[in-house]
Amino acid sequence: MEGYEKKDGMETIDREEIYSKAVRAGKRTYFFDVKATRNNDYYLTITESKKRFDDNGTQNFEKHKIFLYKEDFEKFGEGLEEVVAYIKAALGGEIPMSHENGTKRNEFDVDFDQI
Repeated sequence: MEGYEKKDGMETIDREEIYSKAVRAGKRTYFFDVKATRNNDYYLTITESKKRFDDNGTQNFEKHKIFLYKEDFEKFGEGLEEVVAYIKAALGGEIPMSHENGTKRNEFDVDFDQI
């Protein structure tokens, strides 16, 4: 990925891939990959891949990746479900009651002891 070139002396170890699911969606493909840490703990990587062409016509792929760890699964899932429900309701012409006038303040649950 651009801006994340491998530096001299840095070793990157590909973690064991446990399970993978590719979802094609228009011009994008999403990859959901379950991997294992050295301690055999599982985590999820979500990669968005888009096909691009250079000025000279060479094909390449632009990729964006996030890492999601098991301790964050529940909050991530809840947040995703909430915003998807909001979008569906807004596009369907009905805004959920807790979202007056179609807006809601961003809410952040930050535990500063963990930072």
